[in-house]
Amino acid sequence: MGNAAMLRDGLPPHRSARYQKRALPKTGQLDGGKCRVMADFADTTSAGIASSAPHRAASIEGRGSWIAAGVTLALLSVSYGSPLLVVVGLKPITEDLGTARQVVALAGALTWLGTGAGGILMGWVAERTSIRFTVIFGTVMIALGLTISASGNIWAILIGHTLFVGLLGNGALYPPLLVYISRWFDRRRGTALALISSGQYIAGMAWPILFERAMSDYGWRTTMIGWAVVMLVTIPPIAFLFLHRPPEVPTAFFRAGTAEERRIVLGLRPNTVLAIISIAGFCCCVPMAIPQGHLVAFCSDIGIPAAQGAAMLSVLQAAAFTSRMFWGWLSDRIGGLWTVLIGSVCQALAIAAFLATQDEAGLFAVAAAYGLGFSGIIPAYVMAIRELFPAREASWRVPTVLFVSMGGMAFGSWFAGALYDHFGFYAPAFMTGVVFNLANLALIGFLVMRQRWDGGLRSQPAY
Repeated sequence: MGNAAMLRDGLPPHRSARYQKRALPKTGQLDGGKCRVMADFADTTSAGIASSAPHRAASIEGRGSWIAAGVTLALLSVSYGSPLLVVVGLKPITEDLGTARQVVALAGALTWLGTGAGGILMGWVAERTSIRFTVIFGTVMIALGLTISASGNIWAILIGHTLFVGLLGNGALYPPLLVYISRWFDRRRGTALALISSGQYIAGMAWPILFERAMSDYGWRTTMIGWAVVMLVTIPPIAFLFLHRPPEVPTAFFRAGTAEERRIVLGLRPNTVLAIISIAGFCCCVPMAIPQGHLVAFCSDIGIPAAQGAAMLSVLQAAAFTSRMFWGWLSDRIGGLWTVLIGSVCQALAIAAFLATQDEAGLFAVAAAYGLGFSGIIPAYVMAIRELFPAREASWRVPTVLFVSMGGMAFGSWFAGALYDHFGFYAPAFMTGVVFNLANLALIGFLVMRQRWDGGLRSQPAY
């Protein structure tokens, strides 16, 4: 295959015809043969400002891209059931082990923290091995962590969830898979990231009621072991069969930008912008963790049956799933930072609404509104990183932001339990969430203003 064919197809010559047929759109699907701008590789500079590019190339998106996204969505829908076990079982595990609620909540918190830290490590591993290896390895570690958690006391739960379910388990799945899917897309990356991140909400819709019923009938230990078996049976075969390498983009497609552009992002040093985004992610994930980690226990405390609390959690996740594709569509049009800002405003209003009602119908409505508002925030952070920084830096910048953000999930989940143990009710936890959300709005608002000063929303739409 000559250079002209390589530029037309967007793949190097060594790719087989069968692979190219699967990975690329058919002839005639590129807007009547007209090539469109590759947003990541040609439109955007390292300063995050789109500019006209003289070279226009075929999109890398095709049928294979959406197959990869669909498979990843299925994998995450199963794997994200593992952190929910300790959420649904918060009250029975606490009573069975005779410990404080904040200690059991700490296990769920450390799972998030471990997932973020593991993403940095396993992102590096995925770059040097394959996404297939990291996903299968992570699945085995999650199953091992659940088995350890079910075998002993509170220390077994803490170690099993932090090290195995979080660091080596979900850390090998979620962050590397986000980077993996982002490399299959250029025009509809925000939509694709929103789609695969919906796996968390599919898990939240499908599994809490099942887990609550299983724990009532068989106990929380048996439920954890059973879910470990489910993961081992489902995820490795799917990963082995369907997770292929994303299309390789020729070096000629990358626009490195000027030396000044590589040194400056939004008028600031690149690592300064990364630090601001990371801290903002921490602040927005603190309130994000409170309803997701404590809603079932909160309902039980105010006299609503645990089964209804689990159903409420499923409603929250269903609403998040329903709205996430809208947020992905929006981020493709207005950019990641603006989407984070709007989503954070919606989350702040919803988290404050939990303070206003304690009746069952009202809480169902608030849970649904909360799910609709917050669901697009995390994918929009990933979108913002891909817009602001070169693609070659995604394998460490994206996991870094996710690590700090998941640290906020960890802190929020634990701190809400600690405040409950101190005060005996959840209102102080929700008030704390509002404060952290306001800090997030200030940080993201600052970056949005810098972006407007440097060139508006976008000088071209992202394809």
